[in-house]
Amino acid sequence: MGSDLLFSLNTTMPVFLIMVIGYMLGRARILTKEFCKTADWVVFHLALPCMLFLDISKIDLSKEFDGSYVLFCAGATIAAILLLWLLAAAFMKDKTIIGEFVQASYRSSAAILGTTYIINMYGDTGMAPLMIVGSVPLFNMFAVIILTFTAPKAGAGEGASTSDSADASTKPAAHTTASASREFTKALIGIAKNPIIHGIVLGMLYHLVPFDLPVIAEKTLGNLGNLTAPLALLSIGASFKGTAAIRRIRPTLLASFIKLFVLVGIFIPIAVWFGFRDSKLVALLIMLGSPTTATSYIMAKNMGHEGVVSSGSIALTTLLSSFSLTLWVFILKSMGLI
Repeated sequence: MGSDLLFSLNTTMPVFLIMVIGYMLGRARILTKEFCKTADWVVFHLALPCMLFLDISKIDLSKEFDGSYVLFCAGATIAAILLLWLLAAAFMKDKTIIGEFVQASYRSSAAILGTTYIINMYGDTGMAPLMIVGSVPLFNMFAVIILTFTAPKAGAGEGASTSDSADASTKPAAHTTASASREFTKALIGIAKNPIIHGIVLGMLYHLVPFDLPVIAEKTLGNLGNLTAPLALLSIGASFKGTAAIRRIRPTLLASFIKLFVLVGIFIPIAVWFGFRDSKLVALLIMLGSPTTATSYIMAKNMGHEGVVSSGSIALTTLLSSFSLTLWVFILKSMGLI
């Protein structure tokens, strides 16, 4: 268990420390608000779509393809997202943070940290490519959908719901229906224009073309994609606001607990019941219980959200995931499942 913990720390702590460095540079006013705004734009519109395109386009589905496993990954992902969204919509008082809360609760750093973790345990990527096929595109597509439909409106807040509903009740039904239809259409257009969706779709379509990318193009896209994590982490650290984080501490703690423990506790036993073992089970553990991805903050900020719950959850889950993942691995090993 000690070696597992050491590896987990070596995997996650550098990510956390880049956020700390970003925070220190922000406090020193070296990384300014203008820098963070520009960095967020570059990650959202350029670096992240390139990374997603390459990640999806490089997956070789012809090797050891297991349709039932991919379907399980997809089914668990969709079930977790819809359940979290439904519960948050029903019970969360502050409706302006629902999108951030749901995204922070489910969206894992599966492709980046997760693959590294699996390679350390098995010497290769194992079932990580199939897990990525079944989950990562859904992670991103649902994030776009949820953040679009839950984006805070001007003047919205914790106390806005009562007055809003009162105003809505005085409007004619036809006017309300037309307004809702316009909002829905606007949201769909926003989803279609989202660069994250473009990266995913192009990555999937690439499998249909009968040629490889030129080396120059692949390396250029790769270099752009490699900017994603460091730029996002520096921006998260530099933009971190202690007072706002304290104000949002309860949803941040809850989202982090769900991310590291609740989803794993629900879906891993189901996976065991379906007969998944060893590398398949480890890949599922990474899918469900790895820390919240740094790009969730970038997406939230660029789609009109505050970003506080996102940044807090990223920092907290990254810091604690070394211990939580080690604990889950120890439990699964002691039960003879991996």
